[in-house]
Amino acid sequence: MKKVVKFGGSSLASAKQFRKVGSIIKSDESRRYVIPSAPGKRFFDDTKVTDMLYHCYYTAANGEDFEEQLNEIKERYNEIIDGLALTLCLDEDFEVIRKNFADRVGSDYAASRGEYLNGKIMAAYLEYEFIDAADVIRFDQDGVFEAEITNELLAARLKNCERAVIPGFYGATEDGNVRTFSRGGSDVTGSLVARAIQADLYENWTDVSGFLVTDPRIVKDPVAIESITYRELRELSYMGATVLHEEAIFPVRKEGIPINIKNTNKPEDEGTFIVESTCKKPKYTITGIAGKKGFCSIHVEKSLMNSEIGFGRRVLQVFEDNNISFEHMPSGIDTLTVYVNQDEFEDKEQQVIAGIHRLAAPDLLEMESELALIAVVGRGMKSNHGTASKIFGALAKANVNVKMIDQGSSEQNIIIGVKNRDFENAVKAIYAAFVK
Repeated sequence: MKKVVKFGGSSLASAKQFRKVGSIIKSDESRRYVIPSAPGKRFFDDTKVTDMLYHCYYTAANGEDFEEQLNEIKERYNEIIDGLALTLCLDEDFEVIRKNFADRVGSDYAASRGEYLNGKIMAAYLEYEFIDAADVIRFDQDGVFEAEITNELLAARLKNCERAVIPGFYGATEDGNVRTFSRGGSDVTGSLVARAIQADLYENWTDVSGFLVTDPRIVKDPVAIESITYRELRELSYMGATVLHEEAIFPVRKEGIPINIKNTNKPEDEGTFIVESTCKKPKYTITGIAGKKGFCSIHVEKSLMNSEIGFGRRVLQVFEDNNISFEHMPSGIDTLTVYVNQDEFEDKEQQVIAGIHRLAAPDLLEMESELALIAVVGRGMKSNHGTASKIFGALAKANVNVKMIDQGSSEQNIIIGVKNRDFENAVKAIYAAFVK
């Protein structure tokens, strides 16, 4: 059996955390490929190493003295090395970093050094082979990730490698210029490695015991999700659930490889399994509730709109022309409402209004701001009657006015629009209605 294990920054913030990680890896012989993040916060008001590297690099790029900042970063790593009683020395690596910072090689390179250095420490601690992600994760010259080339490089490099540490978050162009994924991109690296070696399981270790049904900042101690499908996860991630980088789903989904979200500080917890599909009956009708504030709606009315060919396309063309993506578009016979991110829309609202009048000639156009969208997601919704009734009954009881309803064709999600001020109460009401 082959497992890929990725550990987040909080799991690797100190020598104490490293030892926990080492025990987890050594307790299971199948944990053969390790993807480390950069050291995270050791305590509440600490600074993540990636943020320290960014700050240090920008100081250097501005022509200012960055020596003290670089030494602080070096000390963070030496503290881990000393705490693990390793003979490893990173002096040469820091000399290279110092020169490259002075030469202003780029912020992607700077950010990537957190994972690179942590990978070296992890490889020395475990006595695994170290593989630089710059050699096996490929981006093109414009910084666009190249999935198939990467898969070929990784598969070839790992074919005869029994155990390895591959730093997360970054790769490089063919000529060696370092490029990074977006923040949290170590999740993606783990997924790429899992695909390349055709792993049996991808374990993603973090500081929580899997996905929770909803945001613990809104609902106190929400229950954990035992299993969730890729489709459900995609819906929840898009609406704000952030345990896993949403792009980490695609490489393993292609191969049908399950992901297990686990807690480094509570390794005995089962965590959450993310799978392509499952015949296991979910514990609750809903799998999860997630949402975001900060939307606005543009409501368009026109008599006989339904018989006017191309009406919807012309309305959406205005948003495309103004480089604005839309979130949802519920419609009726003579009405159409477009939901967009308010921050994206505000500076262009008058251009959009004028454009809709010019291209679609509506009878009425109205806007409403300060809206929130809530996604209620669950594969159990398909086989349980009265789910929508239960949701809206709970919202009515909580005195929450529903501004929009949009149910996906998969019958696995319902999107509800409410005012920003009602967002938290709405989430609490829905949770209470389904989780007992």
